[in-house]
Amino acid sequence: MRPISPSVLRPYVCPSCRTARFSKRRFGSKPAPVTDIYDVICVGGGPAGLALLAALRASPATSKLKVALVESQNLDKSRSWKLDPQHFSNRVSSLTPSSVSFLQKIGAWEHLDVARTQPYQAMEVWDGETGSKISFDWSMETSPFEDLRTVATMTENTNLVRALLSRIAASGDENLSIFSESTVSSIENGGSGEADGPDLSAWPVLSVAPTGNSTSSPSRIAARLLVGADGINSPVRRYTDIATEGWDYQRHGVVATLSLADQVPTIFPVGSRTAYQRFLPSLGGPIAVLPLPNNHATLVWSTTVENAAYLKSLSPGAFVAMVNAAFRLGMPDLQYMMRMERPSTSITDLDEDPHESELTWRLQHTPSVPQLPPMVTGVQEGSVASFPLRFRHASTYISPRVALVGDAAHVIHPLAGQGLNLGLGDVASLSSTIEYAVNHGMDIGDILTLERYTADRWATNAKIGGTCDVLHKLYNVPGQGPVAWGRSLGFEIIDRLPFVKGFLMRNANS
Repeated sequence: MRPISPSVLRPYVCPSCRTARFSKRRFGSKPAPVTDIYDVICVGGGPAGLALLAALRASPATSKLKVALVESQNLDKSRSWKLDPQHFSNRVSSLTPSSVSFLQKIGAWEHLDVARTQPYQAMEVWDGETGSKISFDWSMETSPFEDLRTVATMTENTNLVRALLSRIAASGDENLSIFSESTVSSIENGGSGEADGPDLSAWPVLSVAPTGNSTSSPSRIAARLLVGADGINSPVRRYTDIATEGWDYQRHGVVATLSLADQVPTIFPVGSRTAYQRFLPSLGGPIAVLPLPNNHATLVWSTTVENAAYLKSLSPGAFVAMVNAAFRLGMPDLQYMMRMERPSTSITDLDEDPHESELTWRLQHTPSVPQLPPMVTGVQEGSVASFPLRFRHASTYISPRVALVGDAAHVIHPLAGQGLNLGLGDVASLSSTIEYAVNHGMDIGDILTLERYTADRWATNAKIGGTCDVLHKLYNVPGQGPVAWGRSLGFEIIDRLPFVKGFLMRNANS
């Protein structure tokens, strides 16, 4: 935890006495820079940071708080973001029903382009080594007299960011400052403040400098409560000296936007969609295809760094063949195709890529399984990318006048698609904590006030992050040994016990 100025420990001295007491020392000295004081300053303009501002502006109790956002990117680009209906960003998140409810509560969902979102009602998961599987299907848990419940709703991160910015703008600009294209050059404890102002010696004071072509002058702002929503390398967390534990998985997540063939036969109920995930221990992790509108899907393939580099180097046809193979072929076949030599870039008149030919031949000798996704027919140009997979968890989420949310507090493996949902859960809890403090006349930055937030979220996030970590390690043991037998048995037991599956689905959606 960061050191607190000794002045905090001194007896209270009223401002007028303090003026007389220090007037000689102040006389003739260099005047302190003007500091703007805010109730809440949030560093980081991603979904978590923007959702916090939107939540504070939406609540009658907190709507009058003076708040600020500091973001290094140009938010005007996010406000004007637009793609045609046949193209999708490769940064897509799976929102649980509880996250959707929170976004609706703060008024952000109505600003979302819902035509670009895709709910899905079922999920097929199976082990590529043993063939054991588990199906999650809300149609089995839904009454004929109610709407079909969803497992989750897919949306592009940029769509969500634009909606949150629109919601914040709709709340008006009173008591709101947004520092776009700005970086935090330093964070330090404030001084004793002006003679007639508050003592800022225990308050975080930020020096905010514009970047790029911005003509704004540097600013100095103080926070009654500073919120770090600034990612895995959070400067706010470094300022607080909050320690983190974790490790790198030595894996990359390969993402892409895919085009799918029509589903045959048509899934019932009509309009329902299914997500698919297959664990591939011999290749370093699971592959998942999650539905998007207009017969598109987003790919998340967790694999080794070498395999990720290989996949990104393939031609579109070869990449599509590898994705189809990853859901259909056995481990030895996949390992062989992952080592195939890439055709020379000078060859332009091939009727079929070698990877496509290899897949076609091997499928003739591979038994089919019922839970297969539709065939991938294409990959959106420029959408193939990768990112490193890590696990991090902060030892606490709070320090005096500081709180951490989202990736600044925790980073987990993406196999369960819970990263953004955990961040939105943090925001819902923290905004509720601030609202409670305002309604009860409490200091929103006091450590005792913030204890409510960390007590609500730390253990929950640790449990989910730890579960994802265990699953990643469990499903990275290749072969047919005891570990493979044990996880296969677990899948089969859960799949045959509807009440257990129902329990897991309800908890995954909460």
